Order: sequence, then C-alpha cells, then structure tokens
Amino acid sequence: MDWFAAPDYWLSRLVLQRALAGVYLIAFTSAALQFRALIGERGLTPVPQFVRRVPFRASPSLFQWRFSDRLFAVCCWAGAALAAAVIAGAADAVPLWAAMLMWAVLWLAYLSIVNVGQVWYSFGWESLLLETGFLAIFLGNETTAPPVLVLWLLRWLVFRVEFGAGLIKWRGDRCWRELTCLDYHHETQPMPGPLSWFFHRLPKRLHRVEVAANHVAQLVVPFGLLLPQPVATIAAGIVIVTQLWLVMSGNFSWLNWLTIVIALAAVDSSAVAQAPSFGAAPLWYVVLVCAVTALVLVLSYWPARNMISRGQQMNASFNSLHLVNTYGAFGSVTRLRHEIVIEGTADDQLTGETVWREYEFRGKPGDVRRMPRQFAPYHLRLDWQMWFAALSPGYASGWFEGFIARLLEGDRDTLRLLRHNPFPDAPPTHVRALLYRYRFTTWQERRETGDWWHRTLVREFLPPVRAEAGHGSEHPS
Repeated sequence: MDWFAAPDYWLSRLVLQRALAGVYLIAFTSAALQFRALIGERGLTPVPQFVRRVPFRASPSLFQWRFSDRLFAVCCWAGAALAAAVIAGAADAVPLWAAMLMWAVLWLAYLSIVNVGQVWYSFGWESLLLETGFLAIFLGNETTAPPVLVLWLLRWLVFRVEFGAGLIKWRGDRCWRELTCLDYHHETQPMPGPLSWFFHRLPKRLHRVEVAANHVAQLVVPFGLLLPQPVATIAAGIVIVTQLWLVMSGNFSWLNWLTIVIALAAVDSSAVAQAPSFGAAPLWYVVLVCAVTALVLVLSYWPARNMISRGQQMNASFNSLHLVNTYGAFGSVTRLRHEIVIEGTADDQLTGETVWREYEFRGKPGDVRRMPRQFAPYHLRLDWQMWFAALSPGYASGWFEGFIARLLEGDRDTLRLLRHNPFPDAPPTHVRALLYRYRFTTWQERRETGDWWHRTLVREFLPPVRAEAGHGSEHPS
C-alpha cells in the first residue's frame, strides 16, 4: 500500500512522538503539583461541585463517576510515568496495538483532567495537546511506516493554529494592521520572561519588522505546509523559527513548543537519515486510520467555517472531546499593564501605622527588583488567572474570594503555589488586594535603580478582610 505509507518521514515521526510525550509529561506533572488548591476536594473550584451540575455528555471525564484527591493524584502521576516510558521508547518496543493503547491512555487521562479543570484549564494549549494527542494514537510505531493520512492531518492542524492566529490578529486590534502592537505586547503579555524587558526596549522600527514578519509567518507561510516538498519542509522551518522567537520573548506554557512539535509532521527527514525497512501495515490499522481521517475531515467543517467568519472565535472547542478545535491569541493587545498585589498584616486592629507585607507569586510580576523568570513550558495556572483578574474583576468572580480565604487560613496547598509567604509562622489577621499600574523601567532607570519594573498605585482592588470565626472571610466593619 504505497499510498498509505510515508517511510521518508520516519525520523520526523520519531522526534515528534518523543517530544509530544515530553509535553504530556510536563502537563501531567503540572496538574499533579497544582490541583489540590485549585480543583481538589477543598480547592477554589472543587471538582465534586462541578460534576454535580455538569452532565457527562457535556464534559466527559473519568472523574464524573468518582473523584477524590488521591484518585486524581494517581491519575496525574500515572500519566506522567507513562509519558516518561514513551519518551524512553516503550511504545516502539511493543506491538502496534499496544503502542496505540499507550497513546490512547495518555489522551483519555488528560481529557479527563481538562474536562473537569474549569477556568484553570480554559486555555487553547489544553485543546491543542488533546487534538495532537488524539492524532498521535494513529501515527503508529517502528513496526510500520508513518501513515500519510495522519501526517496530513497534523499539517492541517498546524495550518489552523498558525493561520487562525494570523487571522484573529489581522481582524482584531488595529495595532496589528498598523504594525505597532509590539510597542506594548512584550510589556503587557500575561507572563513576561527573562528576555521580555530587552525585547520591549528594542527600537520601534524593529518592532514594526517583527509584526510584519509575524503576518507573513502566520498568513502566508502556513499555505506552504500544504504544498509538495521541499516547500513544506521550508515552511515548517519558518514556523519553528517563529515559535522559538516567541519562546524567547515570553511564557506561553507549552503552546509554542507543541506547535514546533506538530510542524515536524511536514519535515521530510530522508536527507538526514535513510528510512529503515517497514513491514506492511495491518489491514485493521489501515481501515482505522481511514475512518479517523474521515471523522476529522467532517469535524473540520466547524473550525474552517470559524476561520473565514467575521465573528471568528479564539481557542474554541466544537465538541466535548476536543477532537478538532479552533485556535488564536491576542486579537486585542492591552496598552497598560495592571497587576493585583496581595498583602497581609498580623495586626489585630487596622490603623494608619499598620504594616502590610506582600505575597509573592512564582511567575507574575510583583517585586519590582525581581527579574521575570522563565517557566514555560510549565504552566502556572494561578498566576495566569491573576493576569485576567487584573484586566477585569469579572474574570475572578468564581474563585478570588476563596483564594483570599485560603490565605487567611494559612492553607498549605494554596501557599505552595506562591513563591513567598510573608507569614510562615501564623496566618495573617487581615488580607487586602491593591491594583497597581506596572511598566518596564527605561534603560536609565534600570542602570540607576536596578529595578525591572516601575509601579504606581491605581486603586484598592479588595478592601481589607479578616477571617471569620468559623470559616471563610469577612469585611471588617
């Protein structure tokens, strides 16, 4: 079946599969280390409450039947262990059906997490990992040549990721058309990285070049992925370079890395290494791959229609299994950066002399002297939601007060999500939240003060609250 097999892509498949397993490893580890405070039994948005109001068909998950913190932790760590085994080559050391089962277990386990993750898992890269992971089930292993149809489905996926992102920008904020969005973006993005200050301080002419190059990379280059070789490989190379540029300039979880991984499906590796001899693909496998291809093509109608629609949505799933989705980011770019700074005090009575001490988050800006850190591809879920909360209190309506209550309780699981707890011995008596305007310092300010940020108080975000005698928190009278 020459039409079915693409042996020249064996090395690209090998790297793609191992790298994808690496992303799975990070995703499961991230879930294991953060879930108790966020969606655990005593979390800010507990899974048990969620599954009581959301039916299985709307959000299919293994945890719809039973949930406990222990069971969730077992699922996360088992997924991480299986992903590590795949990285080590376990899926290539077993029969084809067993390898497919391994990938199916990874997909099902992570789907079960995402579908009960609520606001903490509402990001496009969650759906992207699930869509890629579903296709990976049918990529085969070293017993058979890479199937042409699945490689084309992966090309179609990276096309939608890139072209959808390009369209949402061109249709959205006018600064993308005026080539000025990067005058703001590096400073106002959700979580700047260690090089973001330097990117922001590049000459504005270079920012114009960056934006123009981004339009070419996302609106023109993706079509090259669908053309014959060597054009497809060149297009994939441009996608990879563009994504590495984004990796250097910010923290976007595993979005950029996973896009690089998917782009490998368009790379012809025959010039690098000679393909080994593969046996004929089993008939059941050929039939299954053809059926999945037909399914994906049918489901692609909705994201394709979304891309050409004037009301294009960003990061939307059109089915509860996240099989075929639509992607895109930063259709609008904020011009000013606001940050919520949370403070506590041990004083029983508040006066003008009260000393307030700040809580520090791991990734989001706080201490003006602290250089932004690199966390991607690891995903700091609380830090990201704090960025949204600073944009509008409505984004925090379902969890922020609970977060404050956990700080007043001195909840250990919640405090583990933070970089610094200023009250290590006993919880504070009061906690408040202030909204600050943050901006990167200038070159001169940086030399004179050593600060990376300059901040100005805007207003009170949440007035001081204290713990109730029984549970939760209350505003002082």
